[in-house]
Amino acid sequence: MAPARTFQDLEVWKLGRSLRRKLYEVAKTLPAEEHYNFAGQIRAAAISLTANLAEGFGRFHYKENAQFCRIARGSACEVQDHLLTCLDEGYIPPTLHQELNRELTTFLRTLNAYIKAIGSPKAPPKTQ
Repeated sequence: MAPARTFQDLEVWKLGRSLRRKLYEVAKTLPAEEHYNFAGQIRAAAISLTANLAEGFGRFHYKENAQFCRIARGSACEVQDHLLTCLDEGYIPPTLHQELNRELTTFLRTLNAYIKAIGSPKAPPKTQ
């Protein structure tokens, strides 16, 4: 696989972008009383999935990149909780919840692999 030249080349960013689009659609379908608070929280967490990956990619140090990836990971877990609330309140059908949760799980696995791949600099060999 060729190295990513921009954040848009990252597979995890592409997955996050797809999720963000779907989550915006969910937010649009919420009842009127949820449009200003809960829908806003869903949109903010959805934006965080990709925005933090992009910002981390733009940093020149692996530790900063990893920190922004961890923020994106936290946002993915926040979205999972928001989707459970949507399910519990009857705002989305179980099939949609299952589909989005599956995609979030894939996003999280891919993100964890990316965090591991950016890793840390190689330690110099020990001399005796």
